[in-house]
Amino acid sequence: MKNITIDKNKKNSIRSAYGKALVEVGKENENIVVLDADVSCSTQSQIFAKEFPERFFNMGIAEQDMVATAAGLASQGKIPFASAFAVFATGRAYDQIRNSICYPEFNVKIVGTHGGITVGEDGASHQALEDVSLMRGLPNMTVIVPADCNECRQVIKYAASHKGPMYIRIARSNVPDIFDETYKFDPHKAKELRQGKDVTIVTNGETLAEVIECADILEKAGIDAQIIHLPVVKPLDDGTILEAAKKTNFVVTVENHSIIGGIGSAVCEVLSEKLPTKVLRIGTNDEFGQSGDPDALMDFYGLTAQKIAQKIENKLREIK
Repeated sequence: MKNITIDKNKKNSIRSAYGKALVEVGKENENIVVLDADVSCSTQSQIFAKEFPERFFNMGIAEQDMVATAAGLASQGKIPFASAFAVFATGRAYDQIRNSICYPEFNVKIVGTHGGITVGEDGASHQALEDVSLMRGLPNMTVIVPADCNECRQVIKYAASHKGPMYIRIARSNVPDIFDETYKFDPHKAKELRQGKDVTIVTNGETLAEVIECADILEKAGIDAQIIHLPVVKPLDDGTILEAAKKTNFVVTVENHSIIGGIGSAVCEVLSEKLPTKVLRIGTNDEFGQSGDPDALMDFYGLTAQKIAQKIENKLREIK
């Protein structure tokens, strides 16, 4: 398998990719409507608003109202995409998502932008570190975290055609291109991006680029790392995780999210039941974020390629 190489100096806005994808699916299906909590400039749903103003609803700074309205629209056959900052879309509107969307299984797509510590200077109040945990705990909810613009576009197209509640989490930061035009998003299967025999690294979202660079660092240290990209957190592809764990006997999860309740927890749940395996979870610990430059925060919380590689090397020395 040819290893993926990326240029981290060339980055594109995944939020713009989201907005453009909304226009694409909106042209294909007139039942698609978009709601936003007065942050359409930040979420980039404004791109849809300019193209289809009659199908766009600015609900004001009222995420609960936005989600409840989306549920009502879905009950009448519309396909609502409701956008807001991830911390508010999932936290402030949790009760409405639970009881008005997931319980009746309404066809609402919630898109949380500005996920993780890379929200940066806005600080702890705006850095969603528990949104994936909140959403994957809800019955009937699908949870997806795309890694680059190409994948984000494909995820939005899938969301428009898939019936049922869905949470899609995207970053504030611009991201490098990882997947070319041959890549096909598979909602049922995690993707092995690199083969390896010493450690399996499972990740998604913007940390995928860091993990790819991390694998190159580990290779220079004589460590052969397998990379599993896990865009669909729920429903989880148990099979790929189990196959990888059998192969390497050591699994590392990396996420721009708390290690509690995210992909680290999801992977541990599967392995503890079916194939007990040593697991190292890398993400933010049981703590809030803080204000700062996004790159500096990634380094501070140990989510850069170099810091991830150091943690893996240390753990391998410990368990051998």
